[in-house]
Amino acid sequence: MSATYTSLTAPTRFLAAENGIRYAYRRYGKAGGTPLMLLPRFRGDLDTWDSALLDALAAERELILVNNRGVSSTSGTTPATIFEMARDLLAFIDALDITHIDLLGFSLGGFVAQEVALIRPDLVRRLILAATGPQGGPNMHGWRKDIADAVRKDEPGAAELLYTFFKPTATSQAAGREYLGRFLARTEDRDVASSLQTRDAHYDAVCAWGVADHAKLQRLQSIRQPTFVANGDADAMIPPSLSHLMGGLIPQAQVKIYPDAGHGFLFQHHGEFARDVNAFLSA
Repeated sequence: MSATYTSLTAPTRFLAAENGIRYAYRRYGKAGGTPLMLLPRFRGDLDTWDSALLDALAAERELILVNNRGVSSTSGTTPATIFEMARDLLAFIDALDITHIDLLGFSLGGFVAQEVALIRPDLVRRLILAATGPQGGPNMHGWRKDIADAVRKDEPGAAELLYTFFKPTATSQAAGREYLGRFLARTEDRDVASSLQTRDAHYDAVCAWGVADHAKLQRLQSIRQPTFVANGDADAMIPPSLSHLMGGLIPQAQVKIYPDAGHGFLFQHHGEFARDVNAFLSA
């Protein structure tokens, strides 16, 4: 894939898999080496990432962005369990005919990334878990009412994103507004918004994953890949304490908490996070 594409110009491609789903994806960046696949957040799609973050990553490695089953421009109906989402992602990877990936999962995408690493451990070389939590972790069963109400609006806008993803400080809110400008910078071949069916299925999956269950936490000990766990210090959606919990249970994990930041820490600290990810993947 050509390294001349950027996050604003990489074309949307489509790929049919054996499960009957036609997946929308973008693939670009520096060719060679293990590609980095990015799994988006709740209701996320190809265009909800931060262009500055993507371009900093793509300067050093090939990226693969994908919409899973039923999300935005991918066909089908979005499933309501993380396990099914992981199986659907594996069908896409099989259709790509690649045998090794690095995997970055953000929020709900981090749930799916954990499941993929557990289902097919030989596929994933290195794992990045951003603003996410373990299945069965404490204080994860659904989101606080004000957060849930904001992100589950039929058409959440800038105010809801700033409220839920960025810390209520002047610096974090300013960084959030800068992200919104970058988020809207792509004007051609933009992805379509995810549906209300995806919203409801995603939230069902979030709640099911977050039912407290101490036994399920032990599954993390089977993630043997080197793992980078990261979050903001004031994440209102997934407590940063869960990052430390994952760091203690995943055998080869390292944890970093970014200051003055919420759930969208990777957009607020996009330069630093990109450097950290690139260094981790190159180690």
